Amino acid sequence: MTLTQLDYIVALDNYRHFVMASAKCFVTQPTLSMQIQKLEEELGVKIFDRTKQPVIPTEMGARIIAQARIALREAGMIHQLIAEQKDTMTGEIRIGIIPTIAPYLLPPLFKNIKEKYPQVSLVVKEIITEEIIHELKNNRLDCGIVVTPLKDASIKEHVLFYEELFIYVSKNNALYNKKYVLPAEIDPDQLWLLEEGHCFRSQILNLCELQKNTSLHFRYETGNIETLKRLVDNSDGITILPELAVMEFTTAQLKLVKRVKEPSPAREVSLVTHRDHLKTKLIKTLQQEILSIVPKSMQKLHKKKVVEINY
Repeated sequence: MTLTQLDYIVALDNYRHFVMASAKCFVTQPTLSMQIQKLEEELGVKIFDRTKQPVIPTEMGARIIAQARIALREAGMIHQLIAEQKDTMTGEIRIGIIPTIAPYLLPPLFKNIKEKYPQVSLVVKEIITEEIIHELKNNRLDCGIVVTPLKDASIKEHVLFYEELFIYVSKNNALYNKKYVLPAEIDPDQLWLLEEGHCFRSQILNLCELQKNTSLHFRYETGNIETLKRLVDNSDGITILPELAVMEFTTAQLKLVKRVKEPSPAREVSLVTHRDHLKTKLIKTLQQEILSIVPKSMQKLHKKKVVEINY
């Protein structure tokens, strides 16, 4: 049994396709297939069911792959220790980030990393929180940028900032002339929401004291905050926007933004890692770069109250 063989079975589990897994491992498909077969023969069990398309692990195979991920993570610690001893800033960081943060945080983050650390590569997946946590636990991501708290003992949370939640109303809405809006004043039939699965949707439902199965007059499933904003602009509707989404608004757009009276509703945004994560120095640098982008006023929970999330 070799680390290379373990790497191959993990790659095949990730991609469930021999050609894609071999390409990821920079070997030919026959080489990857042969090495996996040799491992199966050594262990005396079938790790993958090749009769299924896509290929899937057997019951025992799934347990072996889970252990392989642990072994590879531990082996990776050796390379990490050497890199930190040399004090080098090189390597790849695999980041998961939720869609309601990505458009506003990633552009300046990419720019800063490219300029300051040209030998560091960022590989980013824009996915929902549930998927980020799953990928962290399976060592497919090094860290995630999500809304917390997650209440998961296997995940470490490093709070980055607190993002105020604003009411965004149409010019044609009855709340347009108000300076402050109370959550109870929001008509559910005029409220545009993200699709199921987004933590931001859960927070809005809690903020507005609506039930998860609230029957809305018109349903439109989207994971894009910018789409919700445009829907409000062309209707008499309402939506909720996070602080980063309104920071570059024009004077005209800011007239559509209303606040909730203090303590203002907010969401807690954190950098999260698995408790046994690697690449400590790279992740710490990433955290510092994010904090350099976010205004200092957002880094403290001042006159704000974190809205609960139902995970």
